[in-house]
Amino acid sequence: MSARWPLRRRFTLLALLLGLVMSSLSAWIMQDMADDYEYVVSGEILRGQAEDYGQRLARGQALQLPSTHRLSGYRILDPALPARYARLPAGMHEDPDDEDIHVGVFDTAAGRLVFVIDMGDIEQMERHLHRLVIAMIVLGTALAGWLGWLFAGIALQPVRHLAKSVEALPVRPQPTQLAAAVSHDALGQLASAIDAYQARLVDADAHEQAFLADASHELRTPLAVIQGVTEVLLDDAGMPPQQHTRLARLERGVQDMGQLLEAMLASARRKPLTIEPVDAQALLQDASARAMVGKPAIPVVIDAPVQLHTARREALLLIAGLLRLQLQAQACTQLHLRMDTQALDIHTTTTADSAAMQSLARADTGTGSALLDRLAARLDWQVLILSPSQTRLQLHPEIAGARRQPNS
Repeated sequence: MSARWPLRRRFTLLALLLGLVMSSLSAWIMQDMADDYEYVVSGEILRGQAEDYGQRLARGQALQLPSTHRLSGYRILDPALPARYARLPAGMHEDPDDEDIHVGVFDTAAGRLVFVIDMGDIEQMERHLHRLVIAMIVLGTALAGWLGWLFAGIALQPVRHLAKSVEALPVRPQPTQLAAAVSHDALGQLASAIDAYQARLVDADAHEQAFLADASHELRTPLAVIQGVTEVLLDDAGMPPQQHTRLARLERGVQDMGQLLEAMLASARRKPLTIEPVDAQALLQDASARAMVGKPAIPVVIDAPVQLHTARREALLLIAGLLRLQLQAQACTQLHLRMDTQALDIHTTTTADSAAMQSLARADTGTGSALLDRLAARLDWQVLILSPSQTRLQLHPEIAGARRQPNS
């Protein structure tokens, strides 16, 4: 039996085999009983006739032994007695040439008597019984298979409930007590195995969160040192311009590294998001300020008269990261940010040739940064790269919960 077969099909096949065995056994018993019935009936009839006629003949009564198409009686020396019957010993016999004929040879007080009976009617009944037996085997097997399919569905209900319970588990590992709700059998062993697996996942998740906390502390310390030294060196008025440019690039890299580190930790946290009302105008101002740290300032136009219900910290990190990528990709002269209840559109005005920009236009999803993509997935938002100069952040309505503020 294939290991890929569904359990219900296996149960049905076993029920079919059981039905076939039981139906065949019942048919064999019925057939054997029918054969015994024929032998007992013919034997009792002939024995009764022999005893009755033997006693009456022994008393000297002049009797004519029966001679019909069904029952015939003979004395042993009767010339009409077929020779093959005359040679038979005392007892019940079947005619070797005709199974419908039964022959009884009896020693009575009047001598040996031979009675012959035709049991063709009973044989006809046996033939009907044969057809009934075949039908019983076929129908019994089919009925057993149908009942097996039905009962298997009932028996597998606890397995389905367990599967639904496992499907309902959240992505974040958590302890489960599935074994307490099922029977203490193979299903209970399966539930216990799932509970143990969930416990191992919880332990692994706890170790991962501890690692992230340690990594956050250990990584931020050297970044803070590098940033502090860079700021001190940049404050040196006597530094040559070329050296000052290199240190400014180093400072921007440190700033980018710090923001990427925060995005990584925010996307890796298992804690539920803290949803709160967020003013979109202030959020975009903070995000643009973060994105331009260490970079030349450019005009920013923000149009966001809406309020969001979202996780402010994660949203700030994602939008700042998108702006940083947009500013790094090309030389921008102005940044336009427009947010409504459905999306945030980021549009940059560049000095690049418009025809060249049109050739680079594309429609794609994803930011190109694995950390920002994970952060967007955690917020259940979608990033659409409409063109090199335009990016759209599609807000999930269930998470964003945005509503337009009244005009002031």
